[in-house]
Amino acid sequence: MGKNPVGVTFDGSFIWVANQGSDNVMRLRPSDGQVMGTFPVGSKPQFVAFDGTNVWITNQGSNSVTKLRACDGEVLGTFPTGGLPVGIAFDGANVWTANTHHTPSLVHVVVSHESRGSR
Repeated sequence: MGKNPVGVTFDGSFIWVANQGSDNVMRLRPSDGQVMGTFPVGSKPQFVAFDGTNVWITNQGSNSVTKLRACDGEVLGTFPTGGLPVGIAFDGANVWTANTHHTPSLVHVVVSHESRGSR
């Protein structure tokens, strides 16, 4: 396990863990916890969500969210979210992050078009 693991999700095949102190996420085999891959993301990753194809990680230290392809961990993009993203969810069509810095906000990341908007 990496340093300071904080966020976890399951993609149907693997467990994904965000390691805040290592600035990476790990893909683990659920049957025995074997590390199947370690992937760099932004600064201080915290929370993880799965959208059916990709894994999304909030990067609290870099005010962004990183999108990884779940089948191989390839980084598909990193998107700004505003200050201190502290939560992430997938609603079946969209990815949402909650941000807490100065002015709390909810940020919508459009999965199919890889753009975003704030609310």
